Amino acid sequence: MRTPEDSPRMNDSATTSKHVRKHYDADLVRPMYARHSLLGSAPRHSIPAEGMAPATAYNLIHDELIVDGSSRFNLATFCSTWMEPEAHRLMAETFDKNMIDKDEYPQTAELELRCVHMLAELWNSPHPETTIGTSTIGSSEACMLGGLALKWRWREKMRRLGKATDKPNLVMGSNTQVCWHKFARYWDVEAREVPLEGNEVVTDPERAAAACDENTIGVVSVLGSTFTGHYENVLALSAALDLLQEKTGLDIPIHVDGASGGFVAPFLQPELVWDFRLPRVKSINTSGHKYGLVYPGVGWIVWRELADLHPDLIFNVDYLGGAMPTLAINFSRPASQIVAQYYNLIRLGRSGYRAVHEACREVAIELAEKIGALGPFEILSAGHDLPVIAWTLKDPAAANWSLYDLSDRLRDRGWQVPSYRMPANRGEMVLQRAVVRNGFTHDLAGMLLRDIRRHLDWFATQPGFTASAEGAGFHH
Repeated sequence: MRTPEDSPRMNDSATTSKHVRKHYDADLVRPMYARHSLLGSAPRHSIPAEGMAPATAYNLIHDELIVDGSSRFNLATFCSTWMEPEAHRLMAETFDKNMIDKDEYPQTAELELRCVHMLAELWNSPHPETTIGTSTIGSSEACMLGGLALKWRWREKMRRLGKATDKPNLVMGSNTQVCWHKFARYWDVEAREVPLEGNEVVTDPERAAAACDENTIGVVSVLGSTFTGHYENVLALSAALDLLQEKTGLDIPIHVDGASGGFVAPFLQPELVWDFRLPRVKSINTSGHKYGLVYPGVGWIVWRELADLHPDLIFNVDYLGGAMPTLAINFSRPASQIVAQYYNLIRLGRSGYRAVHEACREVAIELAEKIGALGPFEILSAGHDLPVIAWTLKDPAAANWSLYDLSDRLRDRGWQVPSYRMPANRGEMVLQRAVVRNGFTHDLAGMLLRDIRRHLDWFATQPGFTASAEGAGFHH
């Protein structure tokens, strides 16, 4: 039975609801920015009691996101920031499909398999039609799966030999992406780093081989450093590990982290031997959302042969009345990026990918030349491997500004050009980097160059300006 105390509360609630409903109805005919829901601040810490019109919610969020600026001006990211309208349409049509449900969406699963086989063939797998691979949420998940496969393979070998399996290590350069350090921490593997020495910008193959022992599950080689864009020498690493095996009997596999280069080298440097043509290379990962030209996020990993993936890491699911092997760390996610990857592969073909990457390389090389000609900069990479350029100051002590200051100044027109330190043992070097992606044209490069020149002129008129020693954090 309702008590007298209850009635006011219920009446207050009904009054409030009627009041909100009145505002909602009025909003449907009022001009957008005179609507009740846009007259105050956006909800921040609790779900509002009542909703708002769809167009109102859209404009509220849309306007906040303007502050982020244009992703096309973000020269820090390797991720794709432009796709064709037809790809947009396919992605919109498949946002609601959960790619992990192979039996419910068998044709999506089929497109994923086609992409795996195409990449296996692109990377010269001896049996591309029968090897195994998978899409992932990004290349970081692909690296996790590659590392797990190395660990499982090593552990089985050690058990057969009757040896301990409690101290696995993974050899990698200090210039590897942070996901490899996450892998080592999450799965109890020692990250055995090979630091850069002298003028090195990538890992020395012989010192990497020398760091291996019987507890080494594998060596990671990076085809496209996130620091400078350079390729590591996978062929030389394979030869160094061959020599190590001749001397010690240790058979150490290689995983190639081709997050960026895996979609570039086959088209721009087809003569470069880095892939499954080397028997010691057991797995390769790449980012479909980098130079695979798909929006974030999709990655791929492919093993050289089915035998290179331990069966304990494979699960079988129903697929078209049969069984399909599957492996992943992430589960539910939209099918749209997989569909978009297949679209790019068949839409562009080898000639199309080559044309896109050649255009990017052409812009990168020309921009590197012009930045070098400005005077204060030393070019570290000029876009000849990945279409990425990196530079440092010739004489930091002589300038009253630093690259961190230049990065900060470039934001006045929306440019995001990162500055950061090289890894151990080269942390004294600060460099700046620009990633040239599909859609970054000669015209945009010219705009960036003019803005750099404008800020150099500004620094020259500020004799009292003091160089910043550190800047905003940047994660590779």
